[in-house]
Amino acid sequence: MFRITKEFHFSASHQLTSLPPDHQCARLHGHNYIVEVELSAKDLDVHGFVRDYHDLAPLKRYIDESLDHRHLNEVLGHEQVTAEYLARHFYEWCKARLPETAAVRVSETPKTWAEYRP
Repeated sequence: MFRITKEFHFSASHQLTSLPPDHQCARLHGHNYIVEVELSAKDLDVHGFVRDYHDLAPLKRYIDESLDHRHLNEVLGHEQVTAEYLARHFYEWCKARLPETAAVRVSETPKTWAEYRP
């Protein structure tokens, strides 16, 4: 199996209001998110690619236009905007457009990652 990944960055705020009030994530706060999209294929296309990296440009546009420097609770319409949720959200967004999508990882901090891989 061939695998490729591409990384995207954006900054946004969120708030996990279901947590106890003394939990740091219950307060309004922000992150410099990293999104890593993994595509896989058993065989390469006629150009020798799993997928041309340029084909991921729509994801960059979506992130820049819809999520970057926004409050994710408002954009996504709920209060459970966790890294785990975002990983699944990006996976589903990508899978609908790029059938080779195998997994998505999201980082909120340099030491933490959440992954969605069905």
